[in-house]
Amino acid sequence: MPELLAPAGSLENLYWACAYGADAVYFGLQKFSLRSFAGNFTADEAEEGLAHLHSLGKRGYATLNIYPFSDEYDDLRNTAGILSEIGVDAFIASDPGVISMLIKDFPGISVHVSTQANTVSSQSALFYKELGASRVNLARELSLEQIRQLQNNIGGAIETEVFVHGSVCFSYSGRCAISDYLSARGANRGECAQSCRWKYALVEEQRPGEFFPVFEDERGCYIMNSKDIALYRFIPQLVDIGVSSFKIEGRMKSLHYVASILSLYRRIMDGHNLSAEEILRNLSRVSNREYTEGFIKGRIEPDDYRRDVGGYMYTSLFMLNTLPETVGSMRKCAVKGTIRGGETLELLTPDGLVKPYQLPDRFITDDGAELDVAQNCHIIMLPENGLPDYSILRRINID
Repeated sequence: MPELLAPAGSLENLYWACAYGADAVYFGLQKFSLRSFAGNFTADEAEEGLAHLHSLGKRGYATLNIYPFSDEYDDLRNTAGILSEIGVDAFIASDPGVISMLIKDFPGISVHVSTQANTVSSQSALFYKELGASRVNLARELSLEQIRQLQNNIGGAIETEVFVHGSVCFSYSGRCAISDYLSARGANRGECAQSCRWKYALVEEQRPGEFFPVFEDERGCYIMNSKDIALYRFIPQLVDIGVSSFKIEGRMKSLHYVASILSLYRRIMDGHNLSAEEILRNLSRVSNREYTEGFIKGRIEPDDYRRDVGGYMYTSLFMLNTLPETVGSMRKCAVKGTIRGGETLELLTPDGLVKPYQLPDRFITDDGAELDVAQNCHIIMLPENGLPDYSILRRINID
């Protein structure tokens, strides 16, 4: 069975990713990662995270996938040296010079070629194999048939990785210059402003400042805003043709997102027979731009652009069981948002099961106070029975 590879923008997300079924986790330090605005890890946090992963028989990969300038290589090499010393299992890189340097200077650590390298052919994949890389993340723009052909041509010489869920770049990954042009923030420097997500209007040449609204739906016009990919339907085929790793996008996503999406793909990969309705219901629990299968089906179709499908439910996430501490038969739970006594919520547990959960009429805090309503920063006590470590309680709003 292929690896299920999870994002971690913070050390906390790494712990939760492990609990919700990840076989491996990828993360970045505070330099040389293409997610400058994710929480990212200090060296000490990376060491703790890797120790936790290894204690569970899991793996940790560090992103060094920036496109650096010549005078940045020494600093990048030093960062790679720190990661090597604390036991990183692989580097993720995209720049040819960085890939070559990592293979030469750190021969005991695997190098995975990032999706930023835009690999679309077996010839390129085999080139990276000859260079010394052990895995290549394929471009999102490939169809299933093209991936199958590539797999046949490489004959298992190098591992392949496919993004199966998450946000999609408007261009070939990271190659868009709109962010640079509109905000002086470089996509391949980890600073993308996501200008493709902005709301746009028209201005006539002779009428500066007079905006003409353009509408796709009631929210306005988002002409470059790609839907999120969700390739759950293609998991069996990708397993059959020999893909080595299924990757979830989201180092800037919330803990709730990581746990929810991982638990769903873990169940699919483990052979649970989930209906399409159940899958979409679970996917709709996290914030999304609606979903598409993108290029994997062979071509982009009108439905890939539609914004009028509706019917999605969004989660009002207000409480996380982030404290795996118990007092007698009670478990400490950290409140985020506002909850009221007697509410029936939805409970998600690390085994991926979702079920109703009835809150008590009154809450007892960890310092003994009684509340009808609990809010941010309250620590409340709930019965441990039926509420395992790393549980999530959530309220569902239907828009």
